[in-house]
Parts: sequence; C-alpha cells; structure tokens
Amino acid sequence: MKNIIITGALGQDGILLSKILVKNKFKVFGLVNNSIKRVKTKIKKVKYHKISNKEFQNVKNLLDDIKPDVIVHLGSSNPSFKKKFNKNDYKKNSDFTRKLIDYLKKNNKIKFIFPSSSQIFKFSKKKINEKSVYKANSYYTKFRINISNYLLKIKKIYNLNSSVVILFNHDSIYRNPRFLLPRLIKAIKEKDYNFVKKIYYENISGDFSHAEDICNGIYKLIKRDCNPDKLILSSGRKTYINSIIEYFVPKFESKIDNKKLNFSRSNVGNNLKAIKILNWKIKKSFLDAAKELHKFKN
Repeated sequence: MKNIIITGALGQDGILLSKILVKNKFKVFGLVNNSIKRVKTKIKKVKYHKISNKEFQNVKNLLDDIKPDVIVHLGSSNPSFKKKFNKNDYKKNSDFTRKLIDYLKKNNKIKFIFPSSSQIFKFSKKKINEKSVYKANSYYTKFRINISNYLLKIKKIYNLNSSVVILFNHDSIYRNPRFLLPRLIKAIKEKDYNFVKKIYYENISGDFSHAEDICNGIYKLIKRDCNPDKLILSSGRKTYINSIIEYFVPKFESKIDNKKLNFSRSNVGNNLKAIKILNWKIKKSFLDAAKELHKFKN
C-alpha cells in the first residue's frame, strides 16, 4: 500500500483525488493550512494534518514520519472572481513550494506531482500543447510558471521523479462557492437574473471539464511508472458558459441584446498526450458538473 500525501487536501481537487485514492486502497494523508477553521467535507480514512507555511521544519518532520511514496502538491491560494492572488500570496506559496522541492532533492525516490494552471499560457488560436508559450500576467501565473520552470531546470540534475501537469478549468459540487459556476448556478436557482444577464453579456468561453475526470487523470499518473512534464489535462474542446445558462433557463437568449455581447477569447488544451500516456478518458461533461451543482443542496 502506497503512502500518498496531498497538500490542499480540502480543496475541490484534494477531496475528489482523496476519494479516488481511498477507494483504490491507497493510504492518504491530507495536509491542510492551519488557518482553516471550519471544514465541511472530510473523507473517511484520510489522515489530515494542519500545517503552517511559515514552519517548514514541522512539515519536514511530518514527511520524515509518513515516508510518502507520492506527493501531490495541490495546496496554494487560488484566485477567484472575489479573491485575487496578491504579492504576499506569491511569496508564501513560492517559499513553501521551494522548500518542499529542496526536501525532494534529498529524497528523490518520492514521486512529486505539481499541478499547474492553463492560465499560464499566452492566448493562441491553435490548441495549447506542451510547447505552447507561457505568459505571466499576474502574481498567480508568475508563481505557477516560475515553479514549473524551476522543476524542469533541476529535474535531471537531482534525478527528480517529478511531473508538471497543466489543468484546464474544471468544476464539481466541491468547487469553492467563490468561483464562477457555483455562483452562476446559485443565481439561476434563486432567479437572480440580473447576475445571470451580467454573466451572459460577458460571453465567457473556455476549455471546461468535470473535476472528477481531471482528478482521475492525476490518479492515473500516480499509478504510472513515468514522470512526463507539461502534461495537459483538459476536455480538449471549447464550451460557452452561455450554453449552460440557456440549458437551465430556456429562451434566455431572447432577453439579451446581442450587440452588447463581449468578444470571447480563450484557449483550448490538446489532451492527446495524456490520453496516450495514461490511457485516460473523459467520462463526464461540464454540463454534468452544472447539473450536479444545480441538484446539490448546500
């Protein structure tokens, strides 16, 4: 039985990945920020430990005690419509992650998975692939890009068993309510059509997936004896948020002045490498995630 450590274990991806791993008989340890006071969702059989970004020695002692086979580093501040990732977040997350990587230099048998974000890419009319260009346009993308590049730089030097995976947008019932889809579905359920109209005029599009599929891809990478880099996990297609609105509110488009619609520009990920290496399949749609959120009782 392998020991798996998940940082950020009480976030959406941490919860879903924990459920998959526990179901498949892995021993899972969840690391969570000690500033978290109230927890709604904990997974049975996961051993949770509160940690501090400022006291890495305690984290090191915990790692020495657990002796993990795999570390999935999901833990970081994550920007949303309401909360922005600032310079202080950048420093805290960068310092902690660097110290974690320093630990791996001396313990390079540990498989280390660093999930990054599709926000790091410059806009392209073609599908984003492993060779696509990065562009830092915020402290959040700067953090993700710098850590990804650092891992790639030192991987051969220290013979690290590390992988950088790039996750495109994904949602589920465990998505933080600050984010777009939960806020939109809540507005639809409450018939707050002023907010819905505002989102409709934004005309948002993107490569959206169900979070269960994305976490299943990470699970398959954990099981595989390989450490690919810049591995894209995405739906591989563009979805318009307006299509979600029109599903739940039929004929909503008739209330809209099409001249006010913003121009939509977004990247789509090429997931063929992940499909080939991991034998990974997309099983659910983004609409499925929206339907589940619509049925979900907070």
